[in-house]
Amino acid sequence: MPSDVEYSPVGEGLGMKDFWLYVWLRRAAVIAAHVTGLGLTLIISLLSRPGTSLFSWHPVCMSVAYCLCMTEGILLFSAEGSPFCFKSRKGKVRFHWFCQALVLIAAATGLGFMVASKNVSELPHLVTWHSLLGVCTLAATALQAACGICVIFPKLLHLSSPLRLKLKLYHATCGLVVYLLATVTVVSAMLSDWFQATVKGLAWWAFLLLPLFPALVVMNQITNAFLPRKKITS
Repeated sequence: MPSDVEYSPVGEGLGMKDFWLYVWLRRAAVIAAHVTGLGLTLIISLLSRPGTSLFSWHPVCMSVAYCLCMTEGILLFSAEGSPFCFKSRKGKVRFHWFCQALVLIAAATGLGFMVASKNVSELPHLVTWHSLLGVCTLAATALQAACGICVIFPKLLHLSSPLRLKLKLYHATCGLVVYLLATVTVVSAMLSDWFQATVKGLAWWAFLLLPLFPALVVMNQITNAFLPRKKITS
């Protein structure tokens, strides 16, 4: 029997999106994610005391790359708004690429300082979970950037429109995986001997949980934008 069918984005099944309190809560969550990413970067940079050793630059570069640049590059597309006032999607895409380029540069620099510090101290490489997760995150970031190049230059690669749309979906969903992997890597850094010796007590628990909040906001943003829509029949 034929029936009228309408489609609703994920999360609108209860009709809450039209309720002003729900809208403002979502906006507040996005703003809090911006503040958390910036705050983590500044505090980690201060705790690292950059310039005191080769290692001190590693947390600075990595927090700038993943806590700040990658977070801002994704939240830029949030439907709840962004502190960067881009009206056109083209402007947002360009700034997204600028942020992701900074991610690669800062992450590569941080890796270089870490390798140099290990070599000077004559310590073995890749012996902790944090280091292994870090290498996986860097590799995934590079692959995601390569996928993004295919999305932004489809004509040069002779991609058809259907393939380009699928590639955009893969780029977004894989971007979420990379961001979650980066979050796990940041959390694992808080379990390191250096961080536990620097931050103790309740402050350590707060730092351990803080990276999870922007991850939840980013996950909500991407899943709401790209997950299949619910079918509602009447």
